[in-house]
Amino acid sequence: MSLALTLALYAAAVAWIRGTAWRVWVWAATPEPFQIPTTTAQPRALTGIEASRVESPSTTIGVIGRMCLEVFLFRSLFRNAAVSKTPADQGVLSGLVFLERKALWLGAMAFHWSLFVICVRHLRLFIDPVPRTVAALAALDGFFEVGSPTWYATDVVVVSALGYLLFRRLRDPLLRYLTLPADYLALAALLAITGTGIVLRYGVRVDLVAVRRFTLGLAAFAPAPLPESGVWLAAHVLSVSFLLAILPFTKMMHAAGIWLSPTRNQPNDSRRRRHMNPWNAPVPVHGYEAWQDEFRDKLRSAGIPIDEAQRDGPRTE
Repeated sequence: MSLALTLALYAAAVAWIRGTAWRVWVWAATPEPFQIPTTTAQPRALTGIEASRVESPSTTIGVIGRMCLEVFLFRSLFRNAAVSKTPADQGVLSGLVFLERKALWLGAMAFHWSLFVICVRHLRLFIDPVPRTVAALAALDGFFEVGSPTWYATDVVVVSALGYLLFRRLRDPLLRYLTLPADYLALAALLAITGTGIVLRYGVRVDLVAVRRFTLGLAAFAPAPLPESGVWLAAHVLSVSFLLAILPFTKMMHAAGIWLSPTRNQPNDSRRRRHMNPWNAPVPVHGYEAWQDEFRDKLRSAGIPIDEAQRDGPRTE
């Protein structure tokens, strides 16, 4: 079993690295023919008109600030709004109101940041000696010291957030229609990983020394055998391998794609700086002077004004 798990992990890691590198390379090599930043506020225009440096950035610093707010705080999702019909007896003329979806923003923030903390916490199994920052983060995660072994706050939060995101997709008919099978597959893999991980920590007792020896061996390309009674550990490892293998081909690649999104990483400076289309290949052109030389006699006979400043002296009408 140890050999099969090791091969599965290495194969999944190779698929994840190659798939991610391929997707990022395709995105990075795709030219940006237009200046298309998403602008949701006042751009830099006339003197005396205050511009929004974050929502409509015109400088590199503004773009960096916008990207940081988007990546780390999900600013656009926080400002998300949905239109919903209301009963006519409420006195709303159009019958429509805007409902802010802060619950979705909160669930997404809780899930992503909890998953990040869990991944950093697991570095203890792959690095020797353990960095102080990783140990401090693990201690902070178990600050409440509930139960034995201590319950990590992120374990509770990530399961709750995943349950909410799945429930939201199943409840909303529009989301059910837009959801692809790959989306359910990714959610199922995440639920399997968190579920088996929780069982390993709080339910089934495993030999952590042997597990750490196995993971350190994986990092050094010299894996050691797993503990004998490692059924749940094998399920956990297989779930992680499956998620790594499918990650480059799912919507979860938005973690890398957002950095290369032209609607986010471009400044709104098209009025001050010309954006050259990289798809414009050098081709022979027929300019105005060449066209005028070609049809000079016909233009004169038709009485059309000719610009002869460069050839015959002053312009004639």
